[in-house]
Parts: sequence; structure tokens; C-alpha cells
Amino acid sequence: MKIVHIITRLIIGGAQENTLLSCEGQHGLGHDVTLITGPAIGPEGSLLERAERFGYRVIVVDEMRRAIRPGRDLASYRAMIELLREIRPDIVHTHSSKGGILGRMAARRAKCPGVVHTVHGLAFTASTNPGINWVYKRLEKWAAPMTSRIVCVADAMREQSLAAGVGTAEQYVTIYSGMETAAFIHPPIAREEVRRSLGLTDEHLVVGTIARLFDLKGHDDLLGMAPKLCGEFPNLRFLWVGDGLLRGRFEAEMGRMGLRDRFVLSGMVPPGRVPELTGAMDILVHPSRREGLARALPQAGLAGIPAITYDIDGNREGVRDGVTGIVVRPFDVGKLQEGICGLAKDESLRKRMGMAGREFALGRFDAKVMVGALDRVYGEIRNQKSESRIKSE
Repeated sequence: MKIVHIITRLIIGGAQENTLLSCEGQHGLGHDVTLITGPAIGPEGSLLERAERFGYRVIVVDEMRRAIRPGRDLASYRAMIELLREIRPDIVHTHSSKGGILGRMAARRAKCPGVVHTVHGLAFTASTNPGINWVYKRLEKWAAPMTSRIVCVADAMREQSLAAGVGTAEQYVTIYSGMETAAFIHPPIAREEVRRSLGLTDEHLVVGTIARLFDLKGHDDLLGMAPKLCGEFPNLRFLWVGDGLLRGRFEAEMGRMGLRDRFVLSGMVPPGRVPELTGAMDILVHPSRREGLARALPQAGLAGIPAITYDIDGNREGVRDGVTGIVVRPFDVGKLQEGICGLAKDESLRKRMGMAGREFALGRFDAKVMVGALDRVYGEIRNQKSESRIKSE
């Protein structure tokens, strides 16, 4: 099949990694794959170089941006129509809110036979501004009829979308976001060596977080509980993997509390380093306030460590509460702190949960599982279109 993926930008992030793994896996299966994206602009880092070296076609539409810019949006929409008419794909697969709206509009105008959209996170719940959320909800409801299938990375995304009146139940399919698993099970650099490079020793209890240093990622919750946790556990260290616009503010708060030496901030790291850094942790905590399904949760399982998270969106589908980690009520900072304390005190529980988490994550989140599921969806769409065409003739 000819398959075109469309995503707004290739920064370092879960939706972007999901998209690249889909492109790479489908290219490996022999499909003709093209990826259309905008410039990788932002402080999060770029995955564009990885995309360009893999062997499938990558097209950068310079006008495409994440922010709403009517002039640029119209230009990128027209550019995509022209590209899709040239490529004539069997499947157009869109990702992210901006790429999803413009890409589906362009696919309809170019008369592409099959259109798939993946919901990595719900755009109409992303903002603290109700007006913005209302606009995104209206846009998603408007775009749904243009879509052959809507792929959700968690059942929770499907349920919330249907409750909002976006699409019909028959359109939806859940395909968990895949990842490369081998490096988490067998990190390229030994745990002890990674910890030494970070200034950590075997005696340290490392509570890690993998997320951009940005709003709604929950770092403020961790800072709030840091004084008590550090007082109770002298060997506890926080390892924050990621970078972002709020780093300066967070570092100032650490200094104000006199706890700067208890935090290790990795800064921006390429995705290839995430497995070794996850393996250097003893506990992963993911206190984000908005997710599709956080990739960090199954990554913790693959690395053999327990995860703690708020029960939001699809996160309970990435952690089996009480088995592979702990799921607490949304934004209950006290319960989150209790969960960290409980695991910090019980090494045998951490090991049991870590072993269970690895088995669970391998069965649900391996990239090959995701690519195979997408391939079946594409095949079903193509067969349905062929049957409809035959009947009409």
C-alpha cells in the first residue's frame, strides 16, 4: 500500500515517536511510506534527522506550525492537497490536533480513499481555557465524518471522545502506542555506570520522572512533597529526565528549599538514552495532569521498575494497580506521596512489581504489536473501499 503519515512537527515526544515507529515498521513490511511534517521547532529537541535517515520519504512543509496561524494554515493545507494528489496514497494517517484537522481536510479534497486519525491525547481537554476546548471539540466533531477509522492509544480516549459526540463507536479502534522494547530490557550502558555518570551511587534510592519541564506535567506536585520525602529518606534522589521552559523556575524553587543537591536534571536527551536512564531509577513517578497514555509507564515496566501515576485518561491501562505499580486518585498529592513512601520502604515489593510490569508491557506495548494492528486496520479499510466500489459498479 501507499501510506502517508501527517504530523505537525517532529519534536521529541510520545506522539512523534509513535509516528516514526509506525513509519519505520510499515516501511519494513514493504509499504510505500511518506511522512509529511512541519519544521521541528521548539525546545524539546528534534526527531527529524532520525526520520530522514531511515529510508522512507520525508517531506517538510515549512508553513506548518503548531500555533494557530490562519495564513500559514491555509498555505500548509494547500501544500498537502498538492502532495496527496501527486502521491495518490491508499491510506492517509494523521496525528496530533493541527495535523489531524488540516490533514483530513486535505485528504478529503484530494479524494484519498482511506483516512485514519490517531488520538494521542484529547485536544479538547488540553487547555485551561474553556473557549479553546470548545473550539477544538467542534473541530474534532466536524472532522470525524472525514475519517475511516479513529485510532486511540487507550480505551479511555475512545470513551471520552464518544461522550463528547466525536464520531461513532464503529469508527474507533484501540491500538496501544508501541515502542522499541529491547533497549529497556538490555540497556546499552550498565545501570551502575549510568548512575555514576549522574553522581548517584548504589546506596541512593532514585525516584525518576520522564517528562518535559512544562505546565501540567506535575513537577510542582513533586516539589511540594520533596522536603518531607527527603527528610524521611536521606538517600533519596530525584532524577528528572527532560527539559523545557520551566526549568529555571523549578531550579530556583529547589534552591529556595535547600534541596538542589537532591535533584538530578538530565536536560534534553535523545530518545536513545531514555532506556538507560529509566534503568537507573528505582521508582518511576508520573504525576502529569493530562495524558493519552503516558509512554513512561510501560517503559518503567520494561525496565523492571514500578510506576506510580494519577488515574487520568488512559494511564490505568499502562499500569496494573497493585500489580505493576500504583494508580492514585487524580491529583491527590497526599496519596501520591504515600505511594512513593510505600515503595521506598519495600525493596521486595519494588522487585515483584517490576517483574510483573515487564511481562505486562511486552505483551501490550511492543512496536511490532502496534505495527501489525495498524496493518490490519489499513487492510480492512482497503477491502471495504474495494467492496463498495464493486457494488456501485
